[in-house]
Amino acid sequence: MGLLAEYEITCEGLPLVGVAATVPTATLELDFHPSEDWYTAFVVRVVEGDTEAVERAFESDAFVASYRRVERDDGTPCYRIEPSRGMEAQLGPYVDDVSELQALAAADAEIRTIRATPTGWVQGGWFADRATLERFQSFWQRNAEFRLRRLIPHGGSGDPAAGLTDRQREALVRAHELGYFDIPRSASLDDVADDLDITASALSERLRRAQSALVETTVAPDIGL
Repeated sequence: MGLLAEYEITCEGLPLVGVAATVPTATLELDFHPSEDWYTAFVVRVVEGDTEAVERAFESDAFVASYRRVERDDGTPCYRIEPSRGMEAQLGPYVDDVSELQALAAADAEIRTIRATPTGWVQGGWFADRATLERFQSFWQRNAEFRLRRLIPHGGSGDPAAGLTDRQREALVRAHELGYFDIPRSASLDDVADDLDITASALSERLRRAQSALVETTVAPDIGL
């Protein structure tokens, strides 16, 4: 089935973190393709922020050997960055085993989004299973900081409710529709239970299990993998 995960890596040695720190009001989305040396050219999209300030930051950042503006159909400011150094030189001072990080790049996973922040990267992607995600988490927890922001099962549609049973989903939907989750509540537990033709205790357990499943798969920041 696989998993979709969004997580934050706090490591100032990651490429272009210096640029994001210099222009903290900018939103920088990155694309790059791993190679033998891991760092090939980066493409940086300036989704928000002052492009002139970003260009000045490129010029002063030690990681950037050169940059050039490239055109995009949607008009988003976009730059191709040629790095001045490879993976070993860039991350060697920050991680204990660069070769392990290179191996992770070949794992059964697909990193789909990268955003540079003033303290590291926020990444989002697909992982074949929990064991694969554990490898990423373990590496960065050992070398820097790793915070899982979001984790959902991916059965093809990415539906965050994929882990719910039909009865749990029904209970949540009816409770919502009848106003059980409103503030103040416009329906009691007994009202929802009567509507579903089950006991209040059965409904309470069903709602607790459903809410627990949703928290674990969508909002728990440090889920135990």
